[in-house]
Amino acid sequence: MNVRLLEVAQKELDEAVSHYNDQSPGLGDAFVLEAVSAIDRIRRFPQAWHPMGEDIRRCRLRRFPYGLIYSKDEEGILILAVAHTHREPGYWRDRVRT
Repeated sequence: MNVRLLEVAQKELDEAVSHYNDQSPGLGDAFVLEAVSAIDRIRRFPQAWHPMGEDIRRCRLRRFPYGLIYSKDEEGILILAVAHTHREPGYWRDRVRT
């Protein structure tokens, strides 16, 4: 199944990687690996994760306080946000196509 990231979600991913690399060398790389692992789990089991609304789900990362907010559409999986789980819940809702 095809997985895509909204441009703004890619920016959030890049910013999180940069933040973690600033905290400790290599920590950003660990974040990327965790995100890629989560994307693979979503691709394999798109219905397995916590529902956030109609056709929207969240897969939480295991090591980091982030979740991948995604929806399934005719092209596959669309990652809407790489969201910190303790900041501004629901800020990404305007990215949902209705």
